[in-house]
Amino acid sequence: MNVDAVVLDVDGVLVDVADSYRRAIIESLDRVLGETIDRTSVQQFKDAGGFNNDWELTDAAALFLLARKEGCDLSLDQFTTDIEAMGGGLGAARSIVSEELTPATRERVFSRWDSEQLQDVFQQLYLGSSLYRDLEGKEPTLETPGYIHDEPVLATEETLDRLQAEYNVGVLTGRPAAEADIALERAGLDIPSAHRFTMDDWEGGKPDPDALLTLAERFEADELLFAGDTLDDVKTALNAQRADSRTYYGVGVLTGGLSGESGRSAFEQVGATTVVESVNDLPSLLGG
Repeated sequence: MNVDAVVLDVDGVLVDVADSYRRAIIESLDRVLGETIDRTSVQQFKDAGGFNNDWELTDAAALFLLARKEGCDLSLDQFTTDIEAMGGGLGAARSIVSEELTPATRERVFSRWDSEQLQDVFQQLYLGSSLYRDLEGKEPTLETPGYIHDEPVLATEETLDRLQAEYNVGVLTGRPAAEADIALERAGLDIPSAHRFTMDDWEGGKPDPDALLTLAERFEADELLFAGDTLDDVKTALNAQRADSRTYYGVGVLTGGLSGESGRSAFEQVGATTVVESVNDLPSLLGG
């Protein structure tokens, strides 16, 4: 890989979000619905695709739990498999619930499904009371320290210095811009706004390739590597390759929800160029 540019995901690549975003998914469901899913189940939604936005993943999990209460007998395995078969994402989850329930039970599920409340609780748990006031501009109803402070940095200073010295470096993340700023500052990575895309910067979300295509144009790159911790990250690079004459490499990173040999196999099955144990393997992979 003779790349001109390296684009990095944030969650699961630069910082570990197992005890922040993923914990917020689990605990938001518990606080709002009185029941929840486990971390393995969170990964099943991620693997189904279309859940780069953790608010939407929380919504889909809530629909599943509410539908089960109304008699839907789909297992989580089948529910997420069906989501994947329908192209992934919250829209697919909604369609499946609608198809599986009677009109009366469907109405009860959707009347109890409060996306705004789930997102609000999620943000309070994730940001904590102080940041919630600052970023959301509202008074919290929960007094919480914020899981955002429980995100260990995965990328070493040496890795980031070497990558920035030898390549154009960009960031492509599903985080809101303000939360991306916090993570990048914690990692010690200063990326100009023109070289990063967040949830606030493009509508499609991964695996839509538009943001990656735009970064390739801005870098004037002939070959670009995108490293991420989910199957949708790799699919983003694959979709960019199909849409453009440039060369795109999708690299799976095993420090997120996918890990070990099963994670490696999952990345390889969707077409990852290669798989690395962590972002810190990139310089040696690229010969830097």
